[in-house]
This record gives sequence, C-alpha cells and structure tokens, in this order.
Amino acid sequence: MINKIIAEEKIQQVRKLLEKKEKIVITCHVSPDGDAIGASLGLYHFLDGLGKEVNVVVPDLLPRNLLFLKGTKEIVVYTRYPEFAEKLMSEAELIFCLDFNAISRIDRLQKSVSLSEAKKVLIDHHLNPEDFCDVIISHPEVASTSELIFRLICRMGMFDRMGLYSAEAIYTGMMTDTGNFTYNSNIPEMYYIIAELVKLGINKDKIYALVYNTNSVDKIKLNGYAVSEKMEVFPEYKAAMISLTREELKRYDYHKGDSEGLVNVPLGIEGIRFSTFFREDKEYIKVSMRSKGFFPVNKVAAEHFNGGGHLNAAGGEFHGTMEEAQALLRSILPLYDKYMVKDKD
Repeated sequence: MINKIIAEEKIQQVRKLLEKKEKIVITCHVSPDGDAIGASLGLYHFLDGLGKEVNVVVPDLLPRNLLFLKGTKEIVVYTRYPEFAEKLMSEAELIFCLDFNAISRIDRLQKSVSLSEAKKVLIDHHLNPEDFCDVIISHPEVASTSELIFRLICRMGMFDRMGLYSAEAIYTGMMTDTGNFTYNSNIPEMYYIIAELVKLGINKDKIYALVYNTNSVDKIKLNGYAVSEKMEVFPEYKAAMISLTREELKRYDYHKGDSEGLVNVPLGIEGIRFSTFFREDKEYIKVSMRSKGFFPVNKVAAEHFNGGGHLNAAGGEFHGTMEEAQALLRSILPLYDKYMVKDKD
C-alpha cells in the first residue's frame, strides 16, 4: 500500500469533473522532458480508455528519445500546428496542466489556456504553484508528476483501468526525473509503484535502453566535445560548468534531447557537488542545474536565472550572451559556498 498523499477533496473534485466532461486537453511545459511527456501520455491513455475525447497539446517538439512511447504520434505540437492546437483549447471542457507551476512555462500556449473557459486541473511537483487552475494538486515532495498521475488514478479506484501504455509512460517519467533512480529516489513507496507497473507488463530494462541507449553518432560526438572542450571546473567551490553555443550545436547536427543528461556528467567527478549547463537557444540561454547533498540549485536558479525547481534539480533562462551567463555564474559561486559546508554527502 502507498500513503494517501493527495487530499481526498482533490480526488473527488477530479472524479466529478471526469464524470461531467468529455472533451479533454492535456498540456505540459515548454521543452517537454521525460516526466512531462510521461505524465501526459500516462493520463492520455487512461482517459482514452474511459472513452473520453482527449488530446495532448505541447508547446514545442519532443526529444527524439521519447518517440518510442505509444501515443507520441498523436501529440499536437503547437509550433507545427498552432491553429489546430488553439482550436482544441477553445473547444476543451477540461484542461489538465501537468508538470509546471506557472502558466508562463507553457510559452506559446499561455494565451489559449488563459482564455479557455474549460475547467482546469494542475498536477505538479514544483514549488510555489501559481493560482491559475480550479483544482491544484501540488506535491513538491514527490519525485515526479508521473508518480502523481499513478497516485491519482489509484486513489480514484481505477487502477484496473490503467493499461500497459499508461504504465510505460508513467515509468518513463519516474525514471527520467530521478536520473534512473539515482536522486530524489530513496523512497520505499516509489518501488512499490514500480512493482505494480511491472505487474502491468512494462519491460523496465527495455525502456531504459530506449531512453538512454539509442544515441546518434552526432549526439555522442557532441557530448564528448562538451565534456572535453567546454567543461570548466571550479574545485574551490565544488562546482562545474558546461556551455554550448548555437554554432556548436549546429556543428554536431543537434536535435532536441541530444544534450539531455549532460548537466549530470560533472557530478561524477570526485568532490563536485554543483553542476550547471548552459545551452544557447534562439531567444535565450537555457539553464540546467543539478547538485548532490544539500546544495540548493533551486535557490540559485530562482535568484539569478529566472527559474526554480527542486533542491537537487532545477532550471531557468538567461537573457543575454553566453559570455554574460558564464560570467554571472562565476561571480555568484562565492555566495553559495556556505551551502557546501553543510553538505556531508
């Protein structure tokens, strides 16, 4: 058995909405990762099994390593089909907002979601959720939104309606948002959930291989270049930084998801507790941060990089040049040295 983390009141609110609403849209944050897509497809297949008219609408493209999941071909990508995406939003009776805590995190979809008269349900595990939904299920202590989807379905008494495709998506989200269960994962109940997903027929070893071991030659070369040529280590602050410009990404035929996990690499160096990865996009520099022990990357991201997240995994954006982003990180490292003292990991 697992603890009843989600309040019964919230469970009943969602149940009643599902009883009344037929046209449902599921959406998630910009640059969707494994948890965002896992949670979305986990819920999508479940609702489809209930006979609902359900669509997943995302702001932009999915990473290539998630395309093996059943249902990805049916996902509506706003950057490719903006008019259709907006039509679905305008006709929706119920919108599930998954894996984001602020409406700005859905980027181009923000306006259509805000204008929609549909009832809205937020299911998320990030800190400090904004009040833009009718029902808010927010649990930062839970490692992934995908796990919350599993918990919601079970608490509604509908575990028997969860099929293999839902289970595969949920497991993918749980796995990717914990670095294959290497952080935020020392929780016994998590493995009870995994056991139940295995009983439903998932092949967890195959899912791992599909997510992490189906790389292109260019991706391997890009990551090798990033580590060997672009990693900067600050041993006095137990920190490291990797950065990639648009020109460098283009050189290695970058596709979305090709740098996934790169931010974790410096944490494999003895003594390093804080890692930052800067990736240059068209309009801003994407910031990813990871840490070990008690170093609060969510605090660094929120205070300096327009972002936030969890204690050991966070992200944000920097509007400026790559050189300015790098200079800012170097300048603030002394401010957080005190947290390294607390780190006994």
